[in-house]
Amino acid sequence: MGRIFTVELEGRSYRCRFCRTHLALPNDLISKSFHCRREKAYLFNRSVNISMGPLEERMMLSGMHTVADIFCCCCGQNVGWKYESAHEKDQKYKEGKFVLERGRIMDETSTEVCIDTRSDTEDS
Repeated sequence: MGRIFTVELEGRSYRCRFCRTHLALPNDLISKSFHCRREKAYLFNRSVNISMGPLEERMMLSGMHTVADIFCCCCGQNVGWKYESAHEKDQKYKEGKFVLERGRIMDETSTEVCIDTRSDTEDS
């Protein structure tokens, strides 16, 4: 296996709960009102630092969809899925979107504060 390169997102971001790898930005959040079999989930326009599993037909709460599970590229944990296609007309808005399961991600502010501890004057 080769070197893994990750995208570092600036500012507040959603991260993998297991290894804290950046996964998505709040600006890409479409909905917090999604549910999966286990828990609540969030729908995003984009996600980074993921790998996709094989496409499969899956019966979801909203009908039949073609989806692929998505995994954190650093730790390999399943963090959600990507909608490839929807079979119902009223579900087409989900195509190409990403669902991150709430229990597998964390909302974190990634702002670094650097404090200069050197004094302005030197005592020699």
